[in-house]
Amino acid sequence: MKRLPLTRLFALAWRQSLRDARAGELRVLFFALLVAVAASTAIGYFGARLNGAMLMRATEFLGADLVLRGSSQASPDQVETGTALGLDHARVVEFSSVIATDAGIQLSSVKAVDSAYPLRGELKSAAEPYAEERSGGGPKPGEAWAQSQLFAALELKVGDTIEVGEKSLRLTRVLTYEPDSSADFYSLTPRVLMHIDDLAATGIIQPGSRVSYRELWRGDSQALARYRDTLTPRLQPNQRLEDARDGNRQIGNALGRAERYLNLASLAAVLLAGVAVALSAARFASRRFDASALLRCLGLSRHAALGLYAMQLAMLGLLACSIGALLGWLAQYGLFHLLRGMLPATLPGGGVWPALAGIATGMVALAGFALPPLAALGRVPPLRVLRRDMLPVAPSTWFIYGAALLALGLIMWRLSLDLMLTFALLGGGIAAALLLGGLLLLAMRGLRRLLAKASLPWRLGLGQLLRYPLAAAGQALAFGLILLAMSLIALLRGELLDTWQNQLPANAPNHFALNVLPADKDAFAARLAELSPHPAPLFPIIPGRLLTINGEPVRELVSKDTQGDRAVRRDLSLTWAQDLPSDNTLTAGTWWGGLPTGGLPGLSVETQLAESLGLKLGDRLRFNIGGLEREAQVTSLRDVHWDNFQPNFYMIFQPGTLQDLPATYLTSFYLPPGNDKALVGLARQFPAVTLLQVEALLAQLRSILAQVTAAVEFVLLFVLAAGLAVLFAGLQSTLDERIRQGALLRALGAGRPLLLKARRAEFGLLGGCAGVLAALGCELVSALLYRLVFDLPWHPHPWLLLLPVIGALLVGSAGVIGTRRALNASPLTVLREG
Repeated sequence: MKRLPLTRLFALAWRQSLRDARAGELRVLFFALLVAVAASTAIGYFGARLNGAMLMRATEFLGADLVLRGSSQASPDQVETGTALGLDHARVVEFSSVIATDAGIQLSSVKAVDSAYPLRGELKSAAEPYAEERSGGGPKPGEAWAQSQLFAALELKVGDTIEVGEKSLRLTRVLTYEPDSSADFYSLTPRVLMHIDDLAATGIIQPGSRVSYRELWRGDSQALARYRDTLTPRLQPNQRLEDARDGNRQIGNALGRAERYLNLASLAAVLLAGVAVALSAARFASRRFDASALLRCLGLSRHAALGLYAMQLAMLGLLACSIGALLGWLAQYGLFHLLRGMLPATLPGGGVWPALAGIATGMVALAGFALPPLAALGRVPPLRVLRRDMLPVAPSTWFIYGAALLALGLIMWRLSLDLMLTFALLGGGIAAALLLGGLLLLAMRGLRRLLAKASLPWRLGLGQLLRYPLAAAGQALAFGLILLAMSLIALLRGELLDTWQNQLPANAPNHFALNVLPADKDAFAARLAELSPHPAPLFPIIPGRLLTINGEPVRELVSKDTQGDRAVRRDLSLTWAQDLPSDNTLTAGTWWGGLPTGGLPGLSVETQLAESLGLKLGDRLRFNIGGLEREAQVTSLRDVHWDNFQPNFYMIFQPGTLQDLPATYLTSFYLPPGNDKALVGLARQFPAVTLLQVEALLAQLRSILAQVTAAVEFVLLFVLAAGLAVLFAGLQSTLDERIRQGALLRALGAGRPLLLKARRAEFGLLGGCAGVLAALGCELVSALLYRLVFDLPWHPHPWLLLLPVIGALLVGSAGVIGTRRALNASPLTVLREG
């Protein structure tokens, strides 16, 4: 056998590629790969930049990109580390203080800020209570801004003077909105904003004072990551770092679901790319059996023949992937242009990773799915030049396909960074393909009995399928995978959007009422019922700290920087309730039913906190509540929907456990717009009650969810486009056989109308079978995704029964259009070439 130098082999592969490009034989593979990489790259850029934009918007809830929070002031070294990295810095000090005037006193939450605050978002204020607000600015030294609740409680007006400790400050504006006011609903009293230069003069901050210090940081993601990595090992026990996900549970949940959906769409595009490459590569190989046999006869070795076609595919793949990545990069600009009215004016750059990931995905998919046909090309017997019926059989084909699936699975995992998502999608898809493919083969055997009684067009169409049942089953699975991917994305789009929108209904609570005194409870509830259509129940609130679990100190049982660690380092808002609160679901144990074993009162714990603390049913927990110690036994665990803006609690005690301790009450309610006077009247009628408005928070959260909705809808369009491209690639993979068959039938006297009806019958039946497979597979994969990834309750989807009809129409129409060359080709020319 002749051994060609690598350069000669490369030159031969290049000339052959140019010739095949003119002949059009590689166009199907080229454009299938190009569309797949373009869709994958566009989704990657779109997801990365949109996620960055959503994170940018979400950072407004912290007033910064990153926050160092602690009960003691940050060390100079911690601050210098951030400034040395080029990060913007602002300081915030928060504490509670009694605000004194000639009219009375009011416990308030005071925030001292410097001139750089806030680093994200803007302060909003008004010239008078409930007047039109404006954005920007901040209190100067000697000035203070206060919320309207404080004006109402102390009968103040703009220009009056208040006493904060030993410092007199003049009220110059009414504070209406702070970007970072949503961190902890339950600790907020009427807010006073002052300049940090006046803090020392107040004389309030003394050793032992309960103060919260926050160092705000803003900068590029790399510098922030370096700062986090540098600071994390050196954090004090009373310090922690927060970003947008840590600082607000509602935003964290919305961003997490959006990320998972965008990742799922990217994975669907990768799967479709694999199908397109597999179908096109099979056609590429089958059309080169004769050429490979001829080269073997001319002395080319088997390895050289394999290397020749591998180089040809590699050159084609690099060109297609590069152009596809470029088109994907351009396409995401078009998407953001269409969404320009809903997105921030400045968007973070996507970098080069989405383009590199798209190219790598295309090349690995090309290599993985082209291995079996390439291996077959290397083993074409030279005798095929004389005997066209001799076909190569590649060894270890199942092993090669297994390696291809493993490579694709690794790519999917790398793109999603979510092992559960990859397992659910890939594992569910493989299980569905094996199960449904076997059922399809059995069903095709049953069709043979119906063939004798069918009309001629149906006999021709069904005969084509039954002649090669394994190939027909493979086509149906390929089309079914396309319909499955598109229907799954559409299904999740609807389900997730419904979940997100139901999370914030039109009448979601937009006010919280805190510090309702027991003496005012009934009167306040009655007045609230007159103002609000759906007020939440009033929950008693008692601050308490968890001390021990089963007699062991709790701090020795939890890991640092976990949810449980944060919970045991502060007072928890404890409550009791006779009934299970709405939007709470028991996951273990039972609700109250008498005293549990041991005579201790019962306690219900939120599930995630229980996991972080390692709690289980029957554990004994001891709390310090107002200097007294109380013990309770865990009798149930609850899932809590934190997104509903209702009062929610980590710990709920059995009634009768804490009633002898002093408590205040908390509730939330919805107040329709235009009731500002009623709110002022409520504040004056109950001056001890703190009314907290969260309308601005709701508006900002709805804006982020609208942004997520737009992303979901546009990503769906890209997956649909990729699916249609794969559909036509699948049709093109069988085009040669159909051209020969059509030419033979026309030579025997069949007319175009008859062949057209046969094509409709064949592809309509294929599409119907693919729709059945897609419906069953979609239910199977969605059940896995709902349970393992999205944490949503699964339920059947009756509308998936339309998929067989949709599949028959879609595949039938695309099949007739995609194979029209088989009807137009000259029978004489085709038979002569054959």
